Amino acid sequence: MEQLIAFISDVGFPIVVTLYLLHRVEAKLDAVVQSIQSLPDRIREIT
Repeated sequence: MEQLIAFISDVGFPIVVTLYLLHRVEAKLDAVVQSIQSLPDRIREIT
């Protein structure tokens, strides 16, 4: 049991940091996808 608690405490922090960073990257990727999807309309407006 003590080994399990030690493993969770060792691995828990990196997991939390990873999930936080993935959440931030996901938000930025959503913005990139939205920008790419609106690109054809912008190109039509220019031409």
